[in-house]
Amino acid sequence: MTQALVALAALTAVLRSVLLGLGLVFAAVATADWAARSRHINPFSGAARFLRGTVDPRLAGIERQVLRAGGHPSATPWWALVAYVVVAALLLAALDMLVGLVREMVFATAMGGTGFLFLIVRWSFAFLRLALLVRVVASWFPRAAETPWLRWSFGVTEWMLRPLRRVIPSFGMVDITPIIAYFALQLIEGLVRRVLFSGMP
Repeated sequence: MTQALVALAALTAVLRSVLLGLGLVFAAVATADWAARSRHINPFSGAARFLRGTVDPRLAGIERQVLRAGGHPSATPWWALVAYVVVAALLLAALDMLVGLVREMVFATAMGGTGFLFLIVRWSFAFLRLALLVRVVASWFPRAAETPWLRWSFGVTEWMLRPLRRVIPSFGMVDITPIIAYFALQLIEGLVRRVLFSGMP
């Protein structure tokens, strides 16, 4: 188990470097695509034609979302960059969560029955937070949200988001109830752990 922790830590470090490198490349491409879309560079140049033929088709889904929200097509590369940053952050957060879960398993196995109960509580709250994160990402891509491997997150989290929507207004097209629910779960988990496992970290 200790070897698994070391391997996961190494994987996290490598993944951070890879995602940072890809993010820098993505930012450069987004800047160039924005310049071509907004005609800051000659739209008939080789670079602009390359971007229209190679990059723009891959951003078509995001462009449709931008247009539905009333945005300008030239903003599409920036929104694509924002989506990349958010997805990369969620991926790293999920990996950090996995490392934490493995570490807790090592700790709890030495605690017997109390450790087993600790794992049930800890992993249940971790699963709910993960479902919230998956739901938020899936909501950006309506077609992806209909797939079975993402649809489960809606069923798992709707019971806690529905009452929140009755009291918390949305800000335009932005629904902040998943954020409220995420931090509420952290608070409730802290209270449960303080009551049941006051001597454990």
